[in-house]
Amino acid sequence: MNTKSTRDLKGSPDADRNDQREAARQPEDTLTEEDILALWGFTREEISSLLWLRRWYQHGGSDRAVIVRYLEFLRLLVISGDLEL
Repeated sequence: MNTKSTRDLKGSPDADRNDQREAARQPEDTLTEEDILALWGFTREEISSLLWLRRWYQHGGSDRAVIVRYLEFLRLLVISGDLEL
């Protein structure tokens, strides 16, 4: 009777995933985001734009959400009759 689970076997999918994770942790084999985007066919200019847009949105570059909240609040006041136009 075999007491080892499929996770313990060397050829199991879990062992393969663990090997892939270990390989991904190797600093010399790690691809940067720019490398990955280039492999997907993006040009240097497109990569630069994508990374700039991500930084812009992550650091509050779009203030529309704040304006929309104020407008929704004003709309609620008008609908409830607390504010007349």
